Amino acid sequence: MPTALIPSFLLFCAVSAITPGPANLCSLAAAMAYGRRQALKQWRGIFVGYLIVSVLVSLMVWYLGMALKRYIRVLTWIGAAYILWMSWNLLRSDSIGQARRNERCNFFTGLFVQLTNAKIILFCATALTTYALPYSDSYADVLKIALLLALLGGPLANLAWLFAGSSLQCFLQSRGKAVNMVMALVLAGCAVSIALN
Repeated sequence: MPTALIPSFLLFCAVSAITPGPANLCSLAAAMAYGRRQALKQWRGIFVGYLIVSVLVSLMVWYLGMALKRYIRVLTWIGAAYILWMSWNLLRSDSIGQARRNERCNFFTGLFVQLTNAKIILFCATALTTYALPYSDSYADVLKIALLLALLGGPLANLAWLFAGSSLQCFLQSRGKAVNMVMALVLAGCAVSIALN
């Protein structure tokens, strides 16, 4: 990945990770319903699930990239278009999301949430096809970025939702439109940065 894209990559990861999704809302609900100690058990499953999904998506993206090598730029544009679509939907949304109570709170619940989480599957595929694949033919390079996504992406945001609990939920819901607008603008900036490189 070119050095010029690193700020765009980090902003894309931060915004995508902190926005509500199944794992973030699951962490929030678990912390509110069962306390932090029990929610951390579930978070371990979320982390392992994220790692598994990230590695599997990296394999899929790399094989797809090798098979469609001359279309890599098209995949990059598709990634940028998806980021713009996310930005547009955030801009149109009135609320940042609602948490739901979990019936169970353990490692396997967290693992299942991540293995079935379409948000992170799309996030990893978009990040890898946009920021890694166009700049390297090496699976090792793609895997490094995938592991970085698993370490810096969602699991850290899940911890923020878990530890911030209801404070974060109240803040995001009371300022939902403004928060969505800022996140949408950041995502749009990432898409423009991708298109210009």
